[in-house]
Amino acid sequence: MGYWKSKVLPKIKKVFDKNSTKKSGAAEASKLFDDSKEEYNKAFEEKKTELQTKVTEVYEASSAEVKSLVKEPNEAGLKKNSTSVQKFLEELVKIDFPGSKPVSEACSKFGPALVPGPVSFVFEKVSTFIVTEEKAEEVPPTTTTEETSGVKEREIVVEEEEKEKKKEEAEEKTESLDPTSSSAPETVEEKSAEEVAKEEEKPAEAAAATTSAEKTAEEPPKP
Repeated sequence: MGYWKSKVLPKIKKVFDKNSTKKSGAAEASKLFDDSKEEYNKAFEEKKTELQTKVTEVYEASSAEVKSLVKEPNEAGLKKNSTSVQKFLEELVKIDFPGSKPVSEACSKFGPALVPGPVSFVFEKVSTFIVTEEKAEEVPPTTTTEETSGVKEREIVVEEEEKEKKKEEAEEKTESLDPTSSSAPETVEEKSAEEVAKEEEKPAEAAAATTSAEKTAEEPPKP
């Protein structure tokens, strides 16, 4: 019992005191950072164009876990990947990213999981560059209105030509199958003309025969 009180209990108490001091220090660092957010926002907007390429390079060189945390930061992920997060923040400090230096210092003292607010702020700013890059890559090439209308017009012309061609082929098939078409009417007309001529010749022959009979009747019989 004496050993517990003299040796073990003081160590446990020291650990709890240390954790308590660490948490209070992290809370103080977070508060100081929050008070300076407006200043960091202003610096970020001023250097946004300059930071674009640099931030993209740092992000692409980071681990998959850090990339995921940049897009969706959470305390569990920050705690689990504290070393990678710390390294990423140090790279941001090198390119003078607004707010990265105090956040990196706080993380090295207390750990990223105890200062999630400041870390999330920096990651949110970084993600604006990353989201812009990804959207630019995903946008497919668009066709202009003129190109679209030209294609539609060509399609309409082709359709009309095909319809006309099919119509002509259908008419040709119909004419070839119809026995009364083409030369048939001409044949009928020719036959009709011949019949009319024959009918005109018959009365003439009858009249000639009648005249010949009359002449024969009038002539006196020879002695």
